[in-house]
Amino acid sequence: MVVAAGLSAAVAADAAHRLRALGCVVDAPADPLTAAQLPPGAVCLAISHTGATRSTVDTARRARRAGAEVIGLTGHAQSPLSETCTHALVAGRQDLVFGLETTASRIAHLVTVDALTQTLLTLRATAAERTLRLSADVTADHTY
Repeated sequence: MVVAAGLSAAVAADAAHRLRALGCVVDAPADPLTAAQLPPGAVCLAISHTGATRSTVDTARRARRAGAEVIGLTGHAQSPLSETCTHALVAGRQDLVFGLETTASRIAHLVTVDALTQTLLTLRATAAERTLRLSADVTADHTY
């Protein structure tokens, strides 16, 4: 499951799309409070630039209590999200001019999502390549 709120929601949607393209079963619900339904052993990717967005952090906490692994993607190493998750990925800077940090963190988070999906592609090469070929076949039918 991929969860985020506010401006991080666009990064979450991109992450879910990329994970699906690799054959992962993934949900990016509009209402992330459903993460408590994750079974033990599932993975929750929680994305928040500040690491302090209440709905994202609370969802990560519920997922963790349910037994899921929680990967937090944030721009702040010391944050409620990084303290909650089982694996923290810190990307972006927190000392930029007000307003610019949202753009910089979104770019940093998209690059991190790219790195994660490339890693999964390497780890799940055969299954991922098969799914990517199927996706390419489907999209080819929608191209002029």
